[in-house]
Amino acid sequence: MDHNSKQFFPGSHVMIYLLVAIAVYVFVWFSSPFLGNYNETNSSPSNFPGIGAKDELELALRKASMPNRTVIIAVINKAYVERSVNEEATMLDLFLESFWVGENTRPLLEHLLLVAVDQTAYERCQFRRLHCYRLVTEGVDFAGEKVYMSQDFINMMWRRTLFLLEILKRGYNFIFTDIDVMWLRNPFLRLSPLEEADLEISVDTFNDDPRPENKYINTGFYYIRSNSKTISLFHTWYSQKNNSTGKKEQDVLQDLIRGGLLQKLNLKVKFLETRYFSGFCQDSKDITAVTTMHANCCRNSKAKFRDLTTALRDWKQFKAAVFQHPEIIDRIGLDFKWTAHTECLNSWQ
Repeated sequence: MDHNSKQFFPGSHVMIYLLVAIAVYVFVWFSSPFLGNYNETNSSPSNFPGIGAKDELELALRKASMPNRTVIIAVINKAYVERSVNEEATMLDLFLESFWVGENTRPLLEHLLLVAVDQTAYERCQFRRLHCYRLVTEGVDFAGEKVYMSQDFINMMWRRTLFLLEILKRGYNFIFTDIDVMWLRNPFLRLSPLEEADLEISVDTFNDDPRPENKYINTGFYYIRSNSKTISLFHTWYSQKNNSTGKKEQDVLQDLIRGGLLQKLNLKVKFLETRYFSGFCQDSKDITAVTTMHANCCRNSKAKFRDLTTALRDWKQFKAAVFQHPEIIDRIGLDFKWTAHTECLNSWQ
């Protein structure tokens, strides 16, 4: 009996230890910060970041994510990845080139997720060995160029908004960037540290008026943190889709801001100065500080491509001058002027 007991009890101890270890593992896994914030808005199994890890979007987000669950999101279609007549590159080429010639921007490509709305764009993304996700848009063709304020353009912007809401619900922060934004410097160095703002968004023109209703936002570039307030913002925003005939999604968000939604949700919002986050509507006058250049205030892709090509050439010339004479960077910066965005100006005629 004693001999059998000696054989039995050690085995029982091993089994107990195994059960305890499994219980501890399960507790630690489901309480891990990696799973994001659990709340009423993202409590369904399909939206809870710890569940459904084999979901294609979740896998794509995890591969591109920074350790703090932040990704860079850009949407592409066939028109952005195919060359126009007489052009030697594509809009996607320019966008990616800006990361290569920008300051401290090249490593950020590891965290860029390109969201393709058609098969051609998806295949071109994969060919470049980037992080890619194919967004299915049933019954809608988003492959061709969508002229500013056309119905297809408006529909595509709303589909984009719904998709970005899904990313927030999964617990990911993100910078959203249009493909026609050139990344000249690392924008994270200009964004608020320590999560001081829920949303940091670009504007067409910057003024010193502190009232949110007097800012002219541009949804082509913004940084948003995932929390219950920003998810509520996107829910409210998207719910206006069918009550906004003739308006693009940016106009609707502008109306909601003017209506006091930010205050109602207690959202902390920072409007990004055009000195750093520049665009064709209002050029940055400080080349030594400018971070991004957006081809806003421009009607079609052809004009954007040509003026962005020129802007990127201006940037390279500035960098070359600084490389040769780093001791007089301030003087070079004072003398610098962007080439006029003639093609975009003429696109409205």
